[in-house]
Amino acid sequence: MRKDVRILLVGEPKVGKTSLIMSLVSEEFPDEVPLRAEEITIPADVTPERVPTHIVDYSEAEQSEEQLYQEISKANVICIVYSVNNKKSIEKVTSHWIPLINDRTDKDSRVPLILVGNKSDLVEHSSMETILPIMNQYQDIETCVECSAKNLKNISELFYYAQKAVLHPTGPLYCPEEKELKPSCIKALTRIFKVSDLDNDGILNDNELNFFQRTCFNTPLAPQALEDVKNVVRRNMADGVKDNGLTLKGFLFLHTLFIQRGRHETTWTVLRRFGYDDDLELTQEYLFPLIKIPPDCTTELNHNAYLFLQSIFDKHDKDRDCALSPEELKDLFKVFPYMPWGPDVKNTVCTNDQGWITYQGYLSQWTLTTYLDVQRSLEYLGYLGYSIIYEHESQAAAITVTRNKRIDLQKKQTQRSVFRCNVLGAQGSGKSGFLQAFLGKNLQRQQRIREDHKSLYAINTTYVYGQEKYLLLHEVMPDFDFLSEADLACDVVCLVYDVNDPRSFEYCAKTYKQYFMDSKIPCVVIAAKSDLHEVRQHYSLPPLEFCRKHKLHPPQPFTCNTSDPLGKELYTRLTTMAMYPHMAQADLKNSTFWLRASLGATVCAVLGFAMYRALLKQR
Repeated sequence: MRKDVRILLVGEPKVGKTSLIMSLVSEEFPDEVPLRAEEITIPADVTPERVPTHIVDYSEAEQSEEQLYQEISKANVICIVYSVNNKKSIEKVTSHWIPLINDRTDKDSRVPLILVGNKSDLVEHSSMETILPIMNQYQDIETCVECSAKNLKNISELFYYAQKAVLHPTGPLYCPEEKELKPSCIKALTRIFKVSDLDNDGILNDNELNFFQRTCFNTPLAPQALEDVKNVVRRNMADGVKDNGLTLKGFLFLHTLFIQRGRHETTWTVLRRFGYDDDLELTQEYLFPLIKIPPDCTTELNHNAYLFLQSIFDKHDKDRDCALSPEELKDLFKVFPYMPWGPDVKNTVCTNDQGWITYQGYLSQWTLTTYLDVQRSLEYLGYLGYSIIYEHESQAAAITVTRNKRIDLQKKQTQRSVFRCNVLGAQGSGKSGFLQAFLGKNLQRQQRIREDHKSLYAINTTYVYGQEKYLLLHEVMPDFDFLSEADLACDVVCLVYDVNDPRSFEYCAKTYKQYFMDSKIPCVVIAAKSDLHEVRQHYSLPPLEFCRKHKLHPPQPFTCNTSDPLGKELYTRLTTMAMYPHMAQADLKNSTFWLRASLGATVCAVLGFAMYRALLKQR
């Protein structure tokens, strides 16, 4: 909401503009009225909306046209004052003041107008019959107030309506000619309805309505009040209430009713609570809350964030098959202004046989986004209403910023859950196959992937010593002359060569010597396409000798050209090395270390699957 409100009073001389301001301030009619009142500021604590309000007077006798134009450009709302006993001052509203104001304001952001009929104490009749046609002609006119500076009639109401016209404008919400909500308002309220529909059944039941009421207005509705609301909708709409809950049509009808009855502030309170600004766009502050990420720290989702994302998955997985069909995924992202996930996601995370993103794949994609681009993750959580449903100040509460990696190395332990492995190798060495095998796709399935659907990332879970961790594989495009800092920033490195290509290993050897030989990043050499005939590499040292000389593990054979289920042992090893880099050159050579890590992975995978099956039965 705006931090302050600036009200400008204009009108013909002698209509009582200055008297209105002075009567408001002193609460009595002034004996002597100056040509113009000085600008006054009403403090926030004495205004109904708790917003500081500046009231500015205009005097033709004291000010130039240029000064008037400047004031018009600064005003948030303009009160055009006329005298109810002076027809000429009423005529000037349309012949002079409204055209002048419209000429000086941008067509797309017109300032709201309020017509003020002063000196009602001097007549017995109302000017409303004359004013109503004017109000119908100009959309910018919010309302008309008849008042008297002399007997203080409707003075405070006048300035309240002016404040309300700025803080709760009708323009963005409602079209008076059509007598219906504007499309942008319907779009915003539809998202609010979907976020509030916690079980995604298309209706707001009593619990959801109470949650919504408490979230927006800090107070639940009494049972009778709930019934009264639903009865109002029932009387006016055939399909506004279903199974004793409010449908989207009923929800929109209620807001239309609020606006038609002059209760714009109710709809605006809801819109602002859900992150919308005056143009019905989600604010930058809402979508991108500030979060500090020091160097060498990473970003992960915390436990509450995963619980929230699980609940979102649950409410959209209608057929309970633990995967999101294209229709279910589309429904999940209806609260977004665009489709955030492209077709490459299906080759970044685990999918089922139909190519639908599984429960595990869904959480993996969220983990990947949070790690690579935390601002985007905050934005996505904002669309889903995380901070509203969990009653946090912002989505930043969903993020854990890990401690500096240097401290992890010093303490020889880490609390991180996501580890990055950069995969390097010459063109055609088998890097993509290595990434896709991590998602359980053998060569046959990989060959069906379209070129424009390929991904340079693959993320999945592994188990190390009984702990579930995420391993993020990133395929680095080969460049013999240059690797950027981003290419080198990781927890473990895979150097991939093709055993059947005699020129393949040279890239790995040169890259290791140039970039990683003196670094503390653990490195593993992968002998890819190990199902093919191994040829002699055109390098001064054979791969095994090279690894022995530089105290690396022997090249790890790898193939995805198999019909057997693809194992995760190699990926578990990589995660273990990423978690315990200080042991990479020592204990990791010990076969019993590998055995313990692999055994832990197997046991946890079985336990994890059993627990997940149990959870599914409960659902």
